[in-house]
Amino acid sequence: MPCIPLQRPISQPLRLRLSPLAVHPPSCSDYLDLIRENCVGLSTREVDAIFAHLARNRGFDVHSAHLSGNSKLSSWTKENFVNQYSTKAMAAVVLAQSASWAQAQDMSTPPQTLDVVTVTATKEKTTLQQSPASIGVLSEDAIRATGPTHPQQLLGQIPGVAVGVTNGEGHNMAIRQPFTTNPVYLYLEDGIPTRATGFFNHNALYEVNIPQAGSLELVRGPGSALYGSDAIAGTVNVITRAPAKTNGVETSVEAGSYGWARLLLDGTFGANPDGGLRVSVNRSHSDGWRQQTAYDRTSANFRWDQVINEQIFAKTILGFTSIDQQTGANSPLVRSAYENNPTQNNFSAAYRKVQALRFSSEITYWAGDDVFTITPYARSNQMDLNGSYNFSSDPRIEKTDVASYGLLAKWRRDFTGGWKPRLIMGLDLERSPGTRTEDALTMIKTGTGASTNYTGYTVAGRIYDYSVTFKSQSAYSHLQLSPTDKTLVTLGLRLDRIEYDLDNRLNSNVQLGAKYYGQAADSSTAFSRVSPKLGFTHLIAPQTSLYGSHNHGFRVPSESQLFRAGSDTTDARASTKALLALSLKPIRAKQTEIGVRGTTGGLNYDVVAYRLEKYDDLVSQRDVATNVTTSVNAGKTLHQGIEFALGAQLDRAWRVDSALSFAQHKYADWTVSGSTNANYSGNVMEAAPKTIGNTRLTWQPNARNQAQIEWVYLGSYWLEASNSPTYGKYEGHQVFNLRLSHSLSDSVRLHARIMNLTDKRYADSASVSSSTPVFSPALPRALYVGADMRW
Repeated sequence: MPCIPLQRPISQPLRLRLSPLAVHPPSCSDYLDLIRENCVGLSTREVDAIFAHLARNRGFDVHSAHLSGNSKLSSWTKENFVNQYSTKAMAAVVLAQSASWAQAQDMSTPPQTLDVVTVTATKEKTTLQQSPASIGVLSEDAIRATGPTHPQQLLGQIPGVAVGVTNGEGHNMAIRQPFTTNPVYLYLEDGIPTRATGFFNHNALYEVNIPQAGSLELVRGPGSALYGSDAIAGTVNVITRAPAKTNGVETSVEAGSYGWARLLLDGTFGANPDGGLRVSVNRSHSDGWRQQTAYDRTSANFRWDQVINEQIFAKTILGFTSIDQQTGANSPLVRSAYENNPTQNNFSAAYRKVQALRFSSEITYWAGDDVFTITPYARSNQMDLNGSYNFSSDPRIEKTDVASYGLLAKWRRDFTGGWKPRLIMGLDLERSPGTRTEDALTMIKTGTGASTNYTGYTVAGRIYDYSVTFKSQSAYSHLQLSPTDKTLVTLGLRLDRIEYDLDNRLNSNVQLGAKYYGQAADSSTAFSRVSPKLGFTHLIAPQTSLYGSHNHGFRVPSESQLFRAGSDTTDARASTKALLALSLKPIRAKQTEIGVRGTTGGLNYDVVAYRLEKYDDLVSQRDVATNVTTSVNAGKTLHQGIEFALGAQLDRAWRVDSALSFAQHKYADWTVSGSTNANYSGNVMEAAPKTIGNTRLTWQPNARNQAQIEWVYLGSYWLEASNSPTYGKYEGHQVFNLRLSHSLSDSVRLHARIMNLTDKRYADSASVSSSTPVFSPALPRALYVGADMRW
């Protein structure tokens, strides 16, 4: 980002001297912004120690030389520093960015040391040392070196995270949960939700340009009190690339197996000491390795950073994505077809077309001890979907169109005093009018049961047609205290009020054949929740930090859960079903976790244990009074485990990094009634592997050559909730990937990847359909080669 001037002159220059491997050296603002935003009250003795540490460990000359980048910027002395800033633990914050910039592009993704800076947990730049949460950070270099064609290939480098491939870049997640498409994850771009809460889509990451992101942060477990609905199991924040310090263009061209082709264009224009514009374009295509599973993507991002004056900085982002894909890539097959004919696609009639547009402008104003940030934003999400998952029970074409308008307002102040308080308060407002139309289908098919092949369809008639406006008003506060020099305590509280206003354009129930689709009457539905959080960090050694938290999360029912209850066998039952759906409540969650992170003897580590409980989860049950089967808030699940991020530099050329997790996911209280009557309480949840692993061995003999072998492990899991040996388990899998790169010069880099190096047959997902185990075959061995060029 550009240099942000100080509010009053300072007198002595400070020079930044980085490792000779530095690719993008930090500007003065990268440090001054961190100092300005993140620290409290230092004595002269503390300042002396910090300056000595900087000089010793980061090569800073604190007595002479010059801060590059902005003619408005004077220099500073230690005395001016003491007078002008009041912050605690500033050294770690100041050092944070230099640690990442001072590396050449590196395939390894070591566990984060204490001085790595994150923004997701507190909506402010802060170090891991100060973050009482389990956070994984993937840097720009890690993203570029991985070259992901799907989020699965990147996010698995974070402990406790597994991603399943559905179609194209579509995905389901397993973060402290079984693999699920339920709305228990919050997806952000630069801290702003990519979708309105009421219109959740489990594939939301395909609307974001991950291959060209500046970094990615993932908070595991319920979001802090700074975030609202959906942040139950994890929050994923994709951060855009800031403009470079100088004008230039980067191009990446790639080709690969199964018709894969990708062109990435990236450039900075109008660069000057006060800002610049970055443009990133992603054009991707795949023929698909299975029958009729082609995929096309076009994405563009524009980010303009600008210093308005000495007190105001603006960051404006415009993002666009268009996706057109045939969605049978995850078509499940019976065991014999899975093993012998994996390219077979039984859902060739399915498709998904997506358009997403996002705009935001974050304006930060420094007024003495106060920092104000306002971020107005707008977005549009459109989808035309013929979902393969509906074919066997409720085939339909769904079209949704949602426009959102919102404002994020935040105030922060660092106070002086014994415990050096920092207070953050904010207000989030959003209004999202949207529409949904659904047309029932009559499927054209051959075969029976789990081997049914759906080849086409005819439109039978409209079953839903309504507009709904989602409205949310949320206020939060976050207090940070330092009772000792080594201890930081955080307390948070958030109040959410969420409303839906329904305007149904169908005035009566719809009958199609033997099915009746109940229609909700025009109505308003509202929910209110209070979410607290308590956390702490404690520096138990210079490079070791203990952290822990207890926090609450929730998610409100989505618009489709409230207003499209589905079909029943009579008009009266369908009406009752539609009415019962309106009584759904939010799902609640609470989590306690404790962990330790740091560095010792060349080993980086982050180890955390957690216990997450979900209450009022949706269970299908028969209503006693009406005998109608519908979803009710009657389920409780328990999720607990331990996660490890480990990394070690074995010698000058070799490094190993590993992300491991061991977890148990159980139904604590889960009784199903209706067409099936069962009590699953005490059972292990389906699609819930106990063990998830990712280990990468990286060889970098010099700055121009790198090679990495990656081992991906997924443990076995039950195929269905009864844990019946009749259906058994998916056996799990081990997959190896190879990545190579060679720099011909400072401006040309060649790279290659072989995914699934041993051509292992394994499943992206496995379940039971029509009383038969089915498996969705994953990508076989695939080769990708490309070149990156810079001008």
